[in-house]
Amino acid sequence: MSTSPQRAFEALGLVLPPAPKPAGLYKPSLVVGPHVYVSGHGPLLPDGTLIRGRVGRDHDLDGGANAARQVGLAILATLIASLGSLDRIRRVVKVLGMVHCTPEFTAHPKVINGCSELFAAVWGADRGVGVRSAVGMVSLPDDMAVEIEAIFELA
Repeated sequence: MSTSPQRAFEALGLVLPPAPKPAGLYKPSLVVGPHVYVSGHGPLLPDGTLIRGRVGRDHDLDGGANAARQVGLAILATLIASLGSLDRIRRVVKVLGMVHCTPEFTAHPKVINGCSELFAAVWGADRGVGVRSAVGMVSLPDDMAVEIEAIFELA
């Protein structure tokens, strides 16, 4: 990778939301050995509000993917707040994406691509893509549209 992850992110010209505060008794991120584990994050916007509702009812596929991308930005905000720079991350290891959706909606992987594509743009096509699960949920906290947790390898 010729460009550092932090520089790659900056070149995208995206705006980060504030690093989310815990909504319960947990840590937003935790370094354990060579990994950083990131708790479930929602689609937090720069003004501190969430993208809410169900994919398949309140959001179409593109709206869901946009919500997942916004979750990815919230995760990046947490990583920068806790580690100081995205350059501290060597690679994405695992992403678990949960889509708040209607029972008939089945394109969960395409929704979570919104986050995965962001990570690939930051860390590159190889190191920005790890293993992944994408599942549908009948509800999520605060009616958020998407929740994602992730594991990263430290550099």
